Amino acid sequence: MIAEPTLLSRSVQKENSIVDISSCASVHHLSSEINENRQKTVRGKRKARECSENVKCKRSKSSSGSLGRAEEEQLKNGDVEAVTLFEVVSMGRNAMQAVVDDWIDAYAVDRDAALLDLISFFIQCSGCKGMVTAEMFQSKQGTDVMSKMVEDLDEDTGLQYKKFLAFPWILTVTWPLDMDSGEYPLIMPGLYWKRFRTHFCEFVSVLVAQCQNCVIFDGYLLNTLISLLTELSDSRVRAFRHTCTLAAVKLLSALVNVALNLSVSIDNSQRLYEVELPKTPSKRASPRLERIQRKISELQDRKFEIENMVDAIFKAVFLKRYRDVIPEIRAICMEELTVWMKLYSSVFLNDSYLKYVGWMMHDKQPDVRLKCVLGLQGLYQDQISPKMDLFTIRFKERMISMTLDKDHEVAIQAVRLLMVISQSCEDFLSPDDYKQVFQFVYCSHRPLASTAGEFLYNRLLSNPELSRPRDAASEQDRHRELMLARVRALIRFHTESELHQHVLYLVDSLWDSAAALLKDWNGLTSLLLPQTSCQEQALSSAEETFVIELLLAAVRQAAEGPPLPGRGTGKKVISAKEKKLQNDDCTKLTEHFIKVLSELLSKYSEEAEKLTSILRIPQYFQTDTWDREHSQSMQALLVELDSAVRRHTDAGLLETAARSYQSLCAQDSPWHSLARPTFDRLIQCWTQTLGTRLGESLTDDCFTGSGDNTVEILSTLKKLTVFNNAQDLSKWSIYELVTKLVEVEIKHGGLPMELAIEALRCMCSCILWKLNTFGEAVASRESALQQRNQLRAFCEKCHRCLSHVEQLVREQAYMCLSDVLIAHNFQLQTWDASAGTPLLYTPDPKLQKALLSFVLEHVFTSPELDTHSSKVGESECREGRLEDLHRRRNLLAAYCKLIIHGVLEMSTAAEVFKQYVKYYNDFGDIIKETLNRTRQMDKIESARTLMLCLQQLYLRLKQEQDRGNTCSSRIQTYSSIKELARRFSLTFGWDQIKSRESLAMIHRDGIEFVFKGFIQQSEKHSPPYISYLTILSEFSSKLLKPDKKTVYSYLQRFAGEQVINNREESWMPLIYYKASLMGTAEGEDAISFISSDTNKQPSLTNRSRSPSMNQVNTEDQRFLSPSIEPKGNMLLKSPEESKVQHALLTRDQMTSSLISDKGPRNSDEVDVDTVDIDVL
Repeated sequence: MIAEPTLLSRSVQKENSIVDISSCASVHHLSSEINENRQKTVRGKRKARECSENVKCKRSKSSSGSLGRAEEEQLKNGDVEAVTLFEVVSMGRNAMQAVVDDWIDAYAVDRDAALLDLISFFIQCSGCKGMVTAEMFQSKQGTDVMSKMVEDLDEDTGLQYKKFLAFPWILTVTWPLDMDSGEYPLIMPGLYWKRFRTHFCEFVSVLVAQCQNCVIFDGYLLNTLISLLTELSDSRVRAFRHTCTLAAVKLLSALVNVALNLSVSIDNSQRLYEVELPKTPSKRASPRLERIQRKISELQDRKFEIENMVDAIFKAVFLKRYRDVIPEIRAICMEELTVWMKLYSSVFLNDSYLKYVGWMMHDKQPDVRLKCVLGLQGLYQDQISPKMDLFTIRFKERMISMTLDKDHEVAIQAVRLLMVISQSCEDFLSPDDYKQVFQFVYCSHRPLASTAGEFLYNRLLSNPELSRPRDAASEQDRHRELMLARVRALIRFHTESELHQHVLYLVDSLWDSAAALLKDWNGLTSLLLPQTSCQEQALSSAEETFVIELLLAAVRQAAEGPPLPGRGTGKKVISAKEKKLQNDDCTKLTEHFIKVLSELLSKYSEEAEKLTSILRIPQYFQTDTWDREHSQSMQALLVELDSAVRRHTDAGLLETAARSYQSLCAQDSPWHSLARPTFDRLIQCWTQTLGTRLGESLTDDCFTGSGDNTVEILSTLKKLTVFNNAQDLSKWSIYELVTKLVEVEIKHGGLPMELAIEALRCMCSCILWKLNTFGEAVASRESALQQRNQLRAFCEKCHRCLSHVEQLVREQAYMCLSDVLIAHNFQLQTWDASAGTPLLYTPDPKLQKALLSFVLEHVFTSPELDTHSSKVGESECREGRLEDLHRRRNLLAAYCKLIIHGVLEMSTAAEVFKQYVKYYNDFGDIIKETLNRTRQMDKIESARTLMLCLQQLYLRLKQEQDRGNTCSSRIQTYSSIKELARRFSLTFGWDQIKSRESLAMIHRDGIEFVFKGFIQQSEKHSPPYISYLTILSEFSSKLLKPDKKTVYSYLQRFAGEQVINNREESWMPLIYYKASLMGTAEGEDAISFISSDTNKQPSLTNRSRSPSMNQVNTEDQRFLSPSIEPKGNMLLKSPEESKVQHALLTRDQMTSSLISDKGPRNSDEVDVDTVDIDVL
């Protein structure tokens, strides 16, 4: 806290006397008030202050006082009383004009006191809690003056101070040390301080505007103010530098306005002089002409003086601060520079000033680049580009490259800048430049894509020369020709975009700017329907395909809104206005397409691809749109829909049609009464056909169907399967019909592969629907038993199919099993006890083993050995490998889901975890996610699974070594097992406290595994699995320091003190493991001796230091070295940790001590890295 200053005598002395005018009382009191009111409220009533500004001493000499009118106006409006200039400005309101008028009146009475009040105002706006003193400067030598220009620290008082010349004073500003790390008004959060910035800038502008006719040219006010702002803007203190730079550039902007006003006055006077000059001497008033000349000279002198001030501020402030280390200051400079160019183009709009904007477009901070781009938009919009030709050519590449800016807002404004420039300069962008910018319509950030879509629309689709209507053409034909021209322009653009074929994203980008075009349903459909008068303008097949995709994307956009996969807007709730607009659009498209959709389906009834897109439109119909006049149109639509699904067997088309039927047949649909009977007749027809054909083809439990029967059975089964996926068809007993096919295939074979696959799919969908509807009503015991028997029978059939000769059948049976078991498990988890007896089923061990064997056989295989991928031709080898990898990833993901959902035991994941390193590039993400999910389910069981995985690999390696077989490619080497352990340890992350229990179990089981059956006194040789300790040491770095001590104590219990200190070569893994726990350097010599079995297999000896070993050892030495041990030994230990230090632990005691949270914690228990940050 700064003490109150001692007020010196204010009597006027000799020329070189010292006047100490202190504003500390007001500044200090104000700062404390601001801090207090910021915690409570700014609008609270304040008591009258005993100490006021310097101007209050002169208030009796003026009619209304320094701040009289401002205070009166504030009090009339019910505001709090403000004493200082800073308070009045910060409160803002409507008193800014009165504040400036009051200050001008005070300046006229005593300009020194008023000016010092203004100086104190700028100091206070910087957040300074110190004081300002001033001494007169007159006729002193330059060296003496320069010696006072300092900014330093007073070690005696602990205060910082700055002395500088603000003619005619030498000002001294003193402030406490904590000002550098504190906040100041310009950066303080909250609406109040945001308004303060506005009021601050407004005060500077109004001050200059009110003084432009009198005080500003007295050679005293602005000289002092410019000196003050120049010196403080060059301060090392950020608050001074930021605040005064803002004030200086706003002062320059205000002076530019004054210069503009002077220019207008000069022009008016000059015209008046030119009017008077041609008059005859008898009619001319000589004194008037002389007055005009004197006025012109006076205005020119004032303008020259203003321009000198502007130039002084620019050179003293802008040229130093536009490269300031603070990005906010650089942004302020760039923003105001473009304002000066726009206001005073005759002076500032030239290459000498434009170069600064071009340079700062390369700034590292996006805010600075954004200010540059926004400023350039304003300049180019004024159509003054001829003065910027050189700048445009010089920085064209940079402006184009900024569309790729990592900051989305900068990229958006860069696209808008190019849009503005291209409107005034047609040849600014080349065709390649346009192509590059237009590609942003496919980017993932929707605002940027929407801006690029607007640019695309303005450039290509709204061109008036796009279509020239024919003479004597009707209004309808003209509209169609214009629509056709726009669509073809869009087709050309879409065709040239070789890397992108996403019409949906293109429509989303154009939606904000070209919604009227895209929602012209009548115009778009008129291009597809036959027109007798426009046969010569018919679309080609490829153009029709694009128009249909465009139409479907526009319908989807109007019905569902902007959010697309991968292009989220972050806006979750739409407004009532947007919701109403969306409902209106849905109503209009529903009314239109109910009438024309049947014609479109009839025209493209033979083209499956186009038909699939058209069939998707009914899914977006508005359900509350109903008119009896539309009944006939809906009947025609249902007839064409029925004809389409009977004619085609394409899976995509059938799935789309099934979804459309589901939408039309919904209970809340107004067309339910029309669509449901049609749908039921269709399913009944297919079911009867399937039953008839199966009866003809299945004789004596064998499949003897002819070629035609087989094709018809397959097509009907495909349709039923697809429609059964969309709706529940259980009432038609499809499962009982299809199960005969699978039973025949299992017993006798002979069923075509495609037919077997479709039969399994159909049965699976039937089982899933029964599982879904089983708990809807109260289930009896008999129904539960029936459902369970059916589920068991299906699983047994799929189990038998896992050994089918055809790989695709095996894979389909495996996927069906996975889906059904996961659905059954989900049903058990969400079962309501009030619904009766749940459907209980547990896969038998044979089935679990068969699933694991299938995964190991079909997933973890190399592409060269896979028969499915070996059939692919050389030209399609790469595509075949990608498809094969995608297929194997799906199979592995299905098995991992069974583990995550609890269908299979977690221990079965050990076989999958073994492949983590070997198949990391193909399946690493799936295995890692499975590991994380299992850890969330049960940390201990998950850690036990990891140990089971490592121990099985280690034992298998030892067995192969004992047999002398070490060349098998299926056997993982010792180094690969150690690398796998290192990868496992990395999955525990940085939160060591969360994984304490799991890591404790890992080390406990590992120690017991190594020393199982080992007797301390009688054994002279090392245990057979001693080298496993090196693998176990990979987890030591994840232990907390006290846990390492506990594990070491547990190790001593099994190995004994004598064995632990043994330095023989056979015990080197133990030495290395001990070093990893104790954090010592003993393990350095042991690394070279670590191997899988040194005596028997030298080829497997890992004598090189692996990166993982060096990393663990280095980290242990750095963070757990003995040099920091005494620091923790003086601290208090918890009761559990005392047991660890003084007694041998049992198995349960060790785990409890590692995870115990009882007792006080100290720095030894949890190592936390702390960093002391000095905020400057």
